[in-house]
Amino acid sequence: MDLIFDFLAQVQASSSYLARWDVVLALLVGSVGGVIIGAIPGVGPAVAIAILLPATFSMDPIVGLTVLLGIYGSSMYGGSIPAILINTPGTAVNALTTYDGFPMTTRGEARRALSLAYSSSFFGGVFSVMCLIFFAPVLAKVAPMFGSREIFLAALLGIILVVTAHRKHTLIAAAMACFGIWLNTIGLHSASYSKRYTFDQSWLSGGVNLIVVVLGLFALSQAFTLLHGDDEKVRLTKLKGSFFQGFRELARHPRIAGVSGSFGVIMGMIPGVGEFTAQFMSYTYAQKNSKRPEDFGHGSSEGLIAAETANNAVPAAAMVPLLALGIPGEALTAMMLSVFYVHNVIPGPQLFQNDMDFVVALYLALLILNVLVVIFLLVATNQLIKVVKIPNRFLGVCILILSFVGVYSLRNSFTDCILAAGFGIFGFVMKRMQLPVVPIVLGMVLGGIMEVKLRSAMARVKSPLDFIDRPIAAILFGMIVLVLIQHLRRVWLDHKERKTDEWQTSHASTSFAAILSRRRNYILTERGKKVRGRRKTFSRRLTDRR
Repeated sequence: MDLIFDFLAQVQASSSYLARWDVVLALLVGSVGGVIIGAIPGVGPAVAIAILLPATFSMDPIVGLTVLLGIYGSSMYGGSIPAILINTPGTAVNALTTYDGFPMTTRGEARRALSLAYSSSFFGGVFSVMCLIFFAPVLAKVAPMFGSREIFLAALLGIILVVTAHRKHTLIAAAMACFGIWLNTIGLHSASYSKRYTFDQSWLSGGVNLIVVVLGLFALSQAFTLLHGDDEKVRLTKLKGSFFQGFRELARHPRIAGVSGSFGVIMGMIPGVGEFTAQFMSYTYAQKNSKRPEDFGHGSSEGLIAAETANNAVPAAAMVPLLALGIPGEALTAMMLSVFYVHNVIPGPQLFQNDMDFVVALYLALLILNVLVVIFLLVATNQLIKVVKIPNRFLGVCILILSFVGVYSLRNSFTDCILAAGFGIFGFVMKRMQLPVVPIVLGMVLGGIMEVKLRSAMARVKSPLDFIDRPIAAILFGMIVLVLIQHLRRVWLDHKERKTDEWQTSHASTSFAAILSRRRNYILTERGKKVRGRRKTFSRRLTDRR
């Protein structure tokens, strides 16, 4: 009970943050802007956040983070609009929404599908924030138990999870993560002031800026992709019916909504896992427990609820490792971490100990954002759906200009612009080859954390076993070992399955060859019979004529 009373007191104290006019404006801009960005296919929250990052550096931390969080969370609401209306997901995480949303549109139930997506996303977002608020006092008690060793191991675990999450590209993801760690080491060392990997080039002594890399890999590469592609003609469907019917229908499936929200919260807390795993686990659960599993993929309301609830429960949960340990689990939270660093606010155990009001204010801002987004969507959906008609090349040019303006405004440096363009081309090539670039960003962020914490921890460690002699450190080390064993086991099973498939294919081809051979013999035999029969007939006719 003491924890609850303490937390309620912190809620009251944190309300002073939310009562500020600039925070209220940030809530409005983030919620509305995020929905619009999410509704435009090809842009997505990563591009928008990358472009906005330089602008948020001049803002107060709570204001800048509220804008970025608003875009992160509300973009998934907007992403469901093109996914349902034109079968094109606005953001990558809305891909599963097309399975059941678009078939509903083809049946003339577009407004019902949109209403279901809004209500499910709202439930997922609020459920996730309520879980965080409920667990915040517990996190506040546990967070001080993390020292340098624990944070180093948590960062190492995070980078291993991110690498192993790229199942078919593990080696490439590991190489990209190492590349990111190496990029972070370039420049003047903060402790010894020695130059590392500068090759006597003065423009490298300042290091490679994270924002330059982020803007290049995400924003510029996406601009090149949009400029390279063709524009498509979009035909919109007229919306008929009530927007509130989805809320009533959601109330009839509380178990699917609750389980999907829980999957979103749990998967969001684990670095490198994110929305996709949460969605597919929720969708599979809903299909297995449905009375009409055959409807899934053909316009099932339960499938739509599972997908949208799970993906919108992730953003708030992804803030847990970021705020509690200072460890981002994905590219978007890595970008947000840079806002903390710029303002000298260090996320981690000390943030929970010394500035709990700030953390609670962020949770409450997320809660208010979800309410604002739903109100905006209920009022403005008819006008909002027109943004899907914006031509891709126009978007590409806009992103290109805004990205270069953002890069140059960081340090007024043309060198940064050239570096960003280089990373943009690199990101474009990686996208064309369908290879991951997110590990580069996480490698840069987590590599810096690991270096600092390892240096600090080594001063207190005399033997390797001292590194894991504390309970949290031992648990984290055990988790690292388990993740590696599980990954190696999965690689072995995949290899075994591939070999089995190859053998079956080889066996099937042999059987097929045997069938062909038998068929050939049969045809030749039948043809021989026919030839012999014709000869007999011809001989008989000749005999008769004679």
